[in-house]
Amino acid sequence: MARYKLLVITNAVPGKEAAFNDWYDRRHIPDVLQVPGFVSAQRFRVSGESTLPGPYIAIYDLETEDPSAVLAELGARAGTAKMPLSDALDMKAVSASLLTPL
Repeated sequence: MARYKLLVITNAVPGKEAAFNDWYDRRHIPDVLQVPGFVSAQRFRVSGESTLPGPYIAIYDLETEDPSAVLAELGARAGTAKMPLSDALDMKAVSASLLTPL
């Protein structure tokens, strides 16, 4: 089975950082890990200066032969009852990249 990483950069709506982090840790990561192909996740906060669009980073591990299908399923679930999105998430700052090991 091929392995990939999904790097997701996000930010909270100003003044809603606590709600954002609570939603991300307690709801969003468990929802993402229910998508077949996702096997683990870890969150980070940028320390110091950065040119990234947001200070919060999640790195997800995927094991799949078809990463496009896994990401399509993730997209299909986002914003539904299977994966509600929080109004504390700043959608303008979301950035995601699929990474392949070298």
